Amino acid sequence: MQAILDYLKNTGEKLDSEIAAATGMTLASVRTSVQELHARGAVMVCRSIRYQDGKEMEGILCRISGYIPQAAPGRKPKSAVQAKAAAEAHE
Repeated sequence: MQAILDYLKNTGEKLDSEIAAATGMTLASVRTSVQELHARGAVMVCRSIRYQDGKEMEGILCRISGYIPQAAPGRKPKSAVQAKAAAEAHE
C-alpha cells in the first residue's frame, strides 16, 4: 500500500490500471489496496469511464486525500484585476 501512496504523491491523480502498471502490482491487488486506503481516508476515489478506440474502459480514479502539491516554480500570470489596474496605472 505504501507503494501506491508514494506513486500517487509523486504523480498526482491516476487510474487504478496506471497504478498497477507503474508499481508492478496486479490490478486486483491495486483495487483491494485502494479500497482499504479509501476506508482509512488516505485516498479519494471515484468511478471513471473512459473511451479508447470506441471501447468503454471502466476504472477507479485515485488521488491522495488532502494533499496539495507545491506550486510550480517560476513567474505566475497576473490576475485580470491586477492586469487591469496595471494598465490603468500606465495611462
